[in-house]
Amino acid sequence: MGTGQEQVKRELLLDGLDCANCALKIENGVSKIKGISECSVNFVTKTLSMYTTSDMDEQVVEEAKRKVLRLEPHIRISEKGQGYSGQSGLGRASTVNSEKQQGGEQPHSGTHQHHGHQHTAGHTHDHGSHAHDHETGAHEHHSHAHSHEHDHGHDHTHHSHAHHHSHAHSNAESSDAHAGHSHEHGAGQTKTLLARLATGSVLLAAAIWSPLDGWAQLSLFVLAYIIAGGDIVLQAFKNIIRGQVFDEYFLMTVATLGAFAIGEYPEGVAVMLFYQLGELFQGMAVNRSRKSIQSLMDIRPDYANVLTGAGEETRRVSPEEVRIGDHIVVKAGERVPLDGLVKAGQSMVDTSALTGESVPRELKPGSDALSGFVNKNGMLTIEVTKTFGESTVSKILDMVQNASSRKAKTEHFISKFARYYTPVVVILAALIALVPPLLLSGATFADWIYRALVFLVISCPCALVVSIPLGFFGGIGAASRNGILVKGSNYLEALNDVKVVVFDKTGTLTKGVFKVTAVYPEGARSEEELMRLAAIAEANSNHPIAESIRAAWGKDIPSQGVEGYDEVAGHGIKVQVNGQEVLTGNAKLMEQAGIAYTKPQTSGTIVHVAEAGQYVGHIIIADEVKQDAAAAIQALKQLGIRKTVMLTGDARAVGEAVGHQLGVDEVHAELLPQDKVERLEQLEADKLPKEKMVFVGDGINDTPVLARADVGVAMGGLGSDAAIEAADVVIMTDEPSRLASAIRIAKRTRRIVWQNIGFALGVKVIFLLLGVFGIATMWEAVFSDVGVTVLAVLNAMRVLRIKDV
Repeated sequence: MGTGQEQVKRELLLDGLDCANCALKIENGVSKIKGISECSVNFVTKTLSMYTTSDMDEQVVEEAKRKVLRLEPHIRISEKGQGYSGQSGLGRASTVNSEKQQGGEQPHSGTHQHHGHQHTAGHTHDHGSHAHDHETGAHEHHSHAHSHEHDHGHDHTHHSHAHHHSHAHSNAESSDAHAGHSHEHGAGQTKTLLARLATGSVLLAAAIWSPLDGWAQLSLFVLAYIIAGGDIVLQAFKNIIRGQVFDEYFLMTVATLGAFAIGEYPEGVAVMLFYQLGELFQGMAVNRSRKSIQSLMDIRPDYANVLTGAGEETRRVSPEEVRIGDHIVVKAGERVPLDGLVKAGQSMVDTSALTGESVPRELKPGSDALSGFVNKNGMLTIEVTKTFGESTVSKILDMVQNASSRKAKTEHFISKFARYYTPVVVILAALIALVPPLLLSGATFADWIYRALVFLVISCPCALVVSIPLGFFGGIGAASRNGILVKGSNYLEALNDVKVVVFDKTGTLTKGVFKVTAVYPEGARSEEELMRLAAIAEANSNHPIAESIRAAWGKDIPSQGVEGYDEVAGHGIKVQVNGQEVLTGNAKLMEQAGIAYTKPQTSGTIVHVAEAGQYVGHIIIADEVKQDAAAAIQALKQLGIRKTVMLTGDARAVGEAVGHQLGVDEVHAELLPQDKVERLEQLEADKLPKEKMVFVGDGINDTPVLARADVGVAMGGLGSDAAIEAADVVIMTDEPSRLASAIRIAKRTRRIVWQNIGFALGVKVIFLLLGVFGIATMWEAVFSDVGVTVLAVLNAMRVLRIKDV
C-alpha cells in the first residue's frame, strides 16, 4: 500500500451511542484529529466513518478510539470490517486471511482477494464486511444464524490488534451481548430506569404530602433527586472534567441544582423525573425508527444451502463462505443468498426488496438470480457467480449504510447551529439571572434565577439534532424500498432543486434492444424470402443488428450452399448463397454495388437486401421505447422540471423521432461520449445558479457524464457496475418514471425536515418568551424540550411510510 497518500475509509461501530448530541460531540472531536481528512457519525446506524491516509492509518484509528472513549466512556467500540479491509497499516489483514484459510474457514477470503489491492480513493471497504456489520451492530436482534459471524468479526480484530491493548477485541465481545441497545434504553436498563422513576416519584410525593418538615423533608427531596437524576449530574461533572461543558446534561444539572439553591425543591426533583421520562420516550421512539429503517434494509440473507459431494446433500453455511462456482439450493420461502445463474428448477420470485416492484418475476434455467430475491414456490439450484462481498445485496446495504456519511446542507447547518447555540443560551441565561435584579427595583434574585433556569431547560436543541438526520435517513430508506438507491442525504436534498433533466437515449428512455419493426419486400418476393436471405447473410455476425434479424427469423438458418462470407466494415455483409451473391447492409453497400434501392421515409436502422444484383427489399430495425418513458417525462413536467433534454449518438432522424414521441424539449443527436460532456457543460452554463441538473444514463459509456452532472442517476439495473460506482442515485428497476418518484420522496423528506425545524424552533421561542416573563414554569419547560423531541422524531418516522409506485 506504499502510496502514502491513499485515502482509506475506516468505520467504527459505536455501540451505546444513544443521543444525537453525543454523536455531534464525537464527530466534532474526531474530525480535529491530525490525519483524518473527513469524519461523520451516523446516529441511526451508530457508525463513525472516517477517511485517513494509509501511512498513518493505524495510529489515527487508535487516536480516534481514545477520543471517543474520552468523550463518551460508556460507548463500546468495535471496528467494522476489521481484518478484511486490506488496509491494516502494513497489510496485516492479508496475513489474517491466510491464517484463516489454513484453519479451513474462509469467511471473506474470496472477497478480500478480489478487493484488497485495487482500492480507489475513498472507496476502500470490502462490501462483505459492511453487510455483515449491518447485522452485528446496527441490528436490535440476533438470531442464532448470525452469531457465528459476530465471532469471526472480532476474531479478526484480535489478530490485527494483537500488539495493541486488544481493546477493540474486548469491545467487540461486549457489544455482542448488547448489540443494538443504547446504554440508556437497553431492555435491562429500561427496567432499571423505570424502577428509579417510580421510586423517585414515591419519595417526591412523600416529601410533599408528609407532615415532615425541615431537615427530614429536605433529605427526602435530596434522596428522590439522587435516585431520579444522579446519573445525569455525574455525567455532567465527568463531561466538565473532560472539557465538554455545554451539553444537555449540563443544562439539566444547572437548572435542577439551581432550583434547589433557591428553595424550589419539588420542582428540582420533578424536572429531573420528567426529563428522564422524556429521555425514555425519546429513546423508545428513536429505537423504533431505527428498527423500521433497519427492517427496510433487512434483505441480508442469513445462510446459504450449498450442495455437497454427490449433489444430494446440502450443508447450511454463512453466505461469506460460499465460493464462485459452488451450487446452492434455494427452497420456497427462502431468500436467494448470492448472485448466480439458475441451473435447475422453475419458480416465481419476489424482487420487491431490490426493485420495489410488486409483480413477481419468473426464473428458469439460464435466468440470472440476484441475492435478495425471495423464492415464492419452486425449488431452485443456482450456480454462484459472485462472492458475497460482490453480490447485489451487499452493494445495496453498503450504499444505504454509507449514504448518511454524505450529509445534506441542512444537517451541516444544524450541527454548526448546535455547536454555537448552547453556549449562547447559557450566556443569555446568566444575563437574565443577573441583570434585571441589579437594574429593576423590586426584582428579586430568586425570581430571576428561576426564570433563567426555565430558559436553560427550554433551550436544549435535542429535537433538531435528533429528528433531522433521522428524517434524511428515513427518506433514503423509503427511496430504497421503492427501488431507488440514493447515495447520500446531500443528493436527496439536491433533488429538490432540479430544474433540468438530461437523458441518455439508448438503454435509458429506450430498451437498448434492437427489434425488427417492419419488413418491406420488393418485386415478386415475399416477406419470408426477404427475411430468410437476410438471416442467412447475418448468420455469423455478432453485431446487434444481425442478432435482431436472427431473432425475428426465429427458425433454423439453412447453411448449405453458403460460402465466401465477407463482412465489409461500415457497410454490411457479402455472401454467396447457392452461387448467387447476396448483399445485406446500408445504402452505401447498395451504391457501391450499383444497385438501385428504395429510400424509406421512416426513422430507424435500415438494412437493404439484394440478391444476384437485384434489389429484394429492406428491413427496418428500431430500438423500442420503454413503456413508461413518455409517462416519466410527463411526471417530471408536473413536478416543475423546466427543461428535459435527450442526448444520443444515433442519427438525427432517429433521435428526433424518439424525442418527438416522448415529448422531450430538446434533442441533441450524433454525439460521441466526449461530446455529451461538452453538451452537459453548455446546459450547465445556461441554467440559473441555484438550479440543479440531473443526468440519467444507463452508464455503459456514460460514466464521465454521470460524474459531471449535479446529480448523476444510473439506470442501475441490476447490472452495470461502472454506472453504479459513478452515479449518485441508482434506479434499480430500469424505469425512467422512478426518477419522478425519487424527486417526490426528496420533496416530501425536505418538507418533513423543515416542519420539524419550524415546529421545534417555534415552540422553543414561545416558551423562552413565556419563561423570561415568568409565565412558564419548569414543568412547561421540560415538556417543551422533551415533548417537542418525541413529536419531531415521530414526525420524522412518517418519511418511512412513503410508498410511491
